[in-house]
Amino acid sequence: MNATSQTNSAANLAEVNCFDEVASLLKTAADPLRMEILRVLAQDSFGVLELASLFDMPQSGMSHHLKVLTKGDWVTTRREGNSIFYRRKPIAQGQWGAGLKLALLAELDQQPLTEQRQERLFQLYNERGRTSQQFFAENADKFRAQQDLIASFPVYGEAVCEVLDAIGLSSQAHILEVGPGAGELLPWLAQRFDQIIALDNAPEMLNQAQAHNAELANVRYVLGDTREAIKQGLTADCVIINMVLHHTPSPAEVFQDLAKLLKPGAALVITDLCRHDQSWARAACGDLWQGFEPEEFNTWADRAGLLEGPSHYFALRNGFQIQIRQFNLATTTQLL
Repeated sequence: MNATSQTNSAANLAEVNCFDEVASLLKTAADPLRMEILRVLAQDSFGVLELASLFDMPQSGMSHHLKVLTKGDWVTTRREGNSIFYRRKPIAQGQWGAGLKLALLAELDQQPLTEQRQERLFQLYNERGRTSQQFFAENADKFRAQQDLIASFPVYGEAVCEVLDAIGLSSQAHILEVGPGAGELLPWLAQRFDQIIALDNAPEMLNQAQAHNAELANVRYVLGDTREAIKQGLTADCVIINMVLHHTPSPAEVFQDLAKLLKPGAALVITDLCRHDQSWARAACGDLWQGFEPEEFNTWADRAGLLEGPSHYFALRNGFQIQIRQFNLATTTQLL
């Protein structure tokens, strides 16, 4: 066989392999149930029992579908304590089949969930939320001590204040802090801004924040979560959320809510833990999630229509790492 024939044979073989891979990729996802699983995994991570409940099927059946999706490179896992959570596998630019995957997932994401699926998802998030609320109800008096196990406010508070200073907000700016904890940031905010809202869905924690800052006349305390804030028509020039997301039932949904609370051009400042493997934090500190990869924040922010701003990272002596992230809601001009 001459060189030209060998080259043509290699090219033909590569073409056949390519078509085989495309067929295998599509075959993995070409099942109505697996497509709907991928749709549900659009933003959130779920355990196999949670997914089995959402789809009203035995755990063994759900495990089979997840195994197929994992083997087909559509789904990956992350460990949260003793539990395994499934999520979509990030699609890297330049990865083989990336364009095909992105196109299929984009099409799936445009399909609405059924009312039954939405209701079950709502119930699941409520159950997760009750777990977190119960922890704070039972441990409000120990909050600072437990917070110190990972990262007390003085550890990252100064850095947060520097980020807020750099934004250059006027004193008339409306500020919303979600989950103020013991209210340690509120005095700093009260000195610089005229109108501040402290929002918390745990009555015990909100009472604690108010008791520690009784002298602050320009702080309004609101009981509720981000959905309640939206219902009340609250908006802000800057929303701050410190060490809260790893306690929330659905961080991705919170990003969507936070975007709705921002005025055009407003800033969102998030402080939270980077992804870690210290599972004891779940029981000791009521964490639902063991931190987050920076890329997760980027994905959720992008889907919520937020633009990425400056980011800051620093490691702590106890092995944890903190990320302080800024995002902005695009103005009308930026959208054009």
